[in-house]
Formats: sequence, C-alpha cells, structure tokens
Amino acid sequence: MTGIINSIGIIKESRPDESRAPIAPSQVSQIIEQYPGINIFVQPCDKRTFKNEEYEKYGAKILDNLNNCDLLFGVKEVDVNLLIPNKTYVFFSHTYKLNKETLSNAQGTPGMDKKELLRSILSKNIKLIDYENIRASNGTRYLGFGRFAGIVGCYNTLNLFLLQNDFQPLARAHKINDYERIIKNLSEVRFPNFKLLITGDGRVNRGVQEVLEFTNIKKISPKEFVENNYQNPVYCNLDTKDYVIHKTKKQFELKHFIEFPKEYEATTFEYLKEADLYISAHYWDPSSPKIFTKEQIKQFSKLKIIGDVTCDVDGSIPTTIKSTTIEEPNFYLNTETFLETNKSKNNLAIMAVDNLPSELPKDSSTEFGNGIVNEVMPFILGKDDGRILNSTITDKGSFLEKYNYLEDFINS
Repeated sequence: MTGIINSIGIIKESRPDESRAPIAPSQVSQIIEQYPGINIFVQPCDKRTFKNEEYEKYGAKILDNLNNCDLLFGVKEVDVNLLIPNKTYVFFSHTYKLNKETLSNAQGTPGMDKKELLRSILSKNIKLIDYENIRASNGTRYLGFGRFAGIVGCYNTLNLFLLQNDFQPLARAHKINDYERIIKNLSEVRFPNFKLLITGDGRVNRGVQEVLEFTNIKKISPKEFVENNYQNPVYCNLDTKDYVIHKTKKQFELKHFIEFPKEYEATTFEYLKEADLYISAHYWDPSSPKIFTKEQIKQFSKLKIIGDVTCDVDGSIPTTIKSTTIEEPNFYLNTETFLETNKSKNNLAIMAVDNLPSELPKDSSTEFGNGIVNEVMPFILGKDDGRILNSTITDKGSFLEKYNYLEDFINS
C-alpha cells in the first residue's frame, strides 16, 4: 500500500468534549523518518490536548482541508457531514457489535446515530478500519485506551468516596492532566476502613489495580473479602472465572464463556453484600449476565458508591441509567424507585463517565500513538499480516464478508 498512500491526515474530533489525538506530535517525526515521502497534515483544533505548533515543530503541516489526504486518523466517530468520500478512515466506530437488540447498549459518542454513520460511510465509498478490531491471532487487541480508563476511573471513584464522606476531595484528573500527579495525590491520602470490590481482568482492570498499588488499600483474596473484617481499607478483584459460573456448574473456560455467554450467570451477590465500594472494570457483552439485578441492589446495605468504568448504559450494571460527563462525573440514584435523585449519603452515588481517558489526554494519546506507530503503520504502509484486513469493516461501498451482519442492522 506504500505506493498508494502519500499523505496522512489527523482529523479534528467531532465530539465536543474530546481532547485526545490518535497520534502525538513527537510520533509525527517518527513516522516521517520511517516512511520517507509521507506527508502528515493536521486539522487545526483548539480543544486538542496538543497545540498546532507542537505538530508543526515535529514536521506536520497544519491544514483545515484534508481532501487530498489518502489516509485519515481520528479517535472517535466522525460526524457524517464531515466524512470525505473515497477516503480510508481509521477510528473507533463502536459499530462492529451492533444489531437491533444491542443498539441501546452501544458505546461511543452520545447522540451519534450508528445506522446513519454506517449508511453514510457506505454511500461515500469510505474504507473504514476500526481500531477495536486490530487484533492478534489470539484475539488480543493491539490498541486501546483501556488502561487510562481504569486509571482515571479508579481515581474518580476514590475521589467520590472522599467527597461523600466529607473528606477534602482531590483535584480533578482533567484539571491536572498528568499521570504522575494523579499517583502522587492518591499516595498522600490515608483512606479509612472500607471494602472495595472490583471485577475484570483486562486492560481497564489493570489500570484500576495499577493506581491502587500507590495507595494504602491492601489487596486480599475473594475468600478473605467475604469471610473477614478489617481495620484498614482493602480491595478484592474478581477475575472472569470468579464472577461468572456456568449454569450447569461445569468447569470454567474463558473461550467457552466468550462464545456462549448466555449459558453463564453471575456469582457476585455474596461479594457485593460485603462491599462499601464497587468498581466495574470488566468487558461486557449484551448476551452476558448482569453483575447484579435491580432487585438485588436493595440487599446491598453497605454499598454506597459505584464506579462504572465500563459504562454500558442499561448494561451489566443496572444502576447505570445514564452516562455522565467529565465536568459532572457523578449522579445519585434512589434504589427503590431507580430514578435519579439529589445528593445524599442515603442514596447510591455513581460515577459513570463514558470517556475517562480524555481526562488524561496527553498521556493516553501518547501511549495510543505508540501503538499506531508500532502496530498499525507498518501493516498499512507495508505488507499486511492480516490485522488490517480483519479490522476493515467497509470498503468500496460494501461491508466486508466478516461484517455482513451489519447490513441487517442498518436495514432494521
């Protein structure tokens, strides 16, 4: 593909609160050095965490009109009115899992009509490559912002605890915009006695636990979490094998769970009865069991705070009746009526920001950009080992065979 692609564009994000970039300024010079003859153009943007001048410093050209670019990189979905026909786009479309049943659980930009997005991409003859599907042969994703979702989500949830319990809250993550300062802030807090439950075992989960390593919150086993009481703050992490079980009680196999999630049920009830705080940091498929039910939440008398890092509205966490924003990260729920209510220690406090990595845009963009430089560019600009083809959803006005099921979705 090297002979076809001569110019790369970094687009301005359509989402008003999105300050991340797919490629950082310092990575521009890396790409230019590795691929002589490639020009990089950056659409000017005032909200982007990196200034236009920073990109110019590393060899990019600032240009509002990217019509002459062959390959366009963004982070989130693109406004259909801004899509340029006959181009190759790479961004998170949040479409590959969609069907008419799962539409209500769709992630991505609030208010973005996914059917309209896909129809526009097809009608404009756009080749769409989705970051989420750029994977190794074992299914592992090469790219993602999950680690920073976990880092910020944990920070925000612990900050909500401080706020709810009349302690001095920490500076907001997006105001700091610095990973090292976030870690320093948390390390200086001596949290009082509580039990924190976490679910998950992927990138997001690792980000959550990475943060906790710098606090006085001690990790304990699932068995200890249920059976023992502690004088100091503790946390327990439930891996997938710990929080779901096959309905026939047969031995857990992750591959089988991923393929047949409807055959499983959650085992979190006894843990949540003991928890004061809960952070959801697991991957959830709409066919998977919910972590708890609306009826069960009434029995969790100790549980006062939930940090829903996965943030699937009407998803695995029934209390997430809406997503929140960076500016207003928390809301309060009456668990009897399941309606949003006023702030009170008697109501459940929920953090459900749906674009957490945007609170640390410089750090998260730089890490993500490293993935593009090392795991994407060589296979787009050189010989593809299959990862680009497998992540291409549309091309030449049609869905690729792997994604043909989306035809039914856009026509439903």
